[in-house]
Amino acid sequence: MGDSYGSIREWREKEIQNHMSDAHSLNVFHDRVMRTVFERSLQIVKEEKGDPPSPYAWFVMGSAGRFEQGAVSDQDHGMVYEKSGAAEEEYFLALGKELSDGLHAAGYPYCEGKVMSSNPLWCKSAEGYEGQLDKWMEDVSFESMRYLQIFIDARTMAGDDKLLVRLKRRVDNHQKKTPKLLQRFLDTIMHIKPSVGPLGQIFTESSGHYQGCLNIKQAAFLPYVNAVRILAIKEGIMESSTLERINSLSRQGEYKNELEIYKDSFLRLLQFRMSNLKRIKEYDDVHYLPVQDLTRAEKKELKTILKNGKKLHHYVQVIIEKGVHS
Repeated sequence: MGDSYGSIREWREKEIQNHMSDAHSLNVFHDRVMRTVFERSLQIVKEEKGDPPSPYAWFVMGSAGRFEQGAVSDQDHGMVYEKSGAAEEEYFLALGKELSDGLHAAGYPYCEGKVMSSNPLWCKSAEGYEGQLDKWMEDVSFESMRYLQIFIDARTMAGDDKLLVRLKRRVDNHQKKTPKLLQRFLDTIMHIKPSVGPLGQIFTESSGHYQGCLNIKQAAFLPYVNAVRILAIKEGIMESSTLERINSLSRQGEYKNELEIYKDSFLRLLQFRMSNLKRIKEYDDVHYLPVQDLTRAEKKELKTILKNGKKLHHYVQVIIEKGVHS
């Protein structure tokens, strides 16, 4: 493998076929590719601007942060650096732009919402992030809550992890003092589109390119991901992956028995998506499962997964509302 972004992309497209058997292997490979891009980007910036002027952490968010990427995934990442100053800001924004362009060239589409290190909103000093997080936690807007949820899924890929942990602890300390923050998180995820009808039918797209397909991201993944994230925030759990969060929560007595069934369903959901990878040609394909191609047994299992996602969501809703109003 050469060191240009194009050669990284060629290596990625060839090698990824060897990692389609299970979600863990696929995500370990994505990490390897993204770190290779980062190292190349850093080298390019160092040649032009010298060594980084401050300790820093580059972190990924979204499905990458949760270690839940499919075969094709867009970018979600940010940068935090220790020292504040104009020189540091200029350097790390330049690195963020080089990195975003490099990831795009290597096969990771730009994030439509601009959640990337090239965006000053996601490339700040630790002090700058602290002020930004405080603002988001005090603000009542949907956008602020969405940004906080994105940030909570952050995972360090390169640099000093202590910088990211420090910021996550800030959110944890705030929510312990302000229980209503959990209610606001809950309010942003309350609406779940029905996915199984009263007669047991799975609701699929009724028209368009994905007619007959289930939006597996909206109907299946998000109910699990969002519900488990809120419990993790409540209990001060720093892990970012849904499975790691479930495992950590299960070590606390009150959740163990309840979460076991949901863990099994989420693992099976990951397998469903892996089995869908062969037909994926572009980014949006990742989110749609052709229900008509499933066997009777698979449809039955998918219905159980969808119903359990709704049950988990309700279970968490009761816990959070009870805590807020007690």
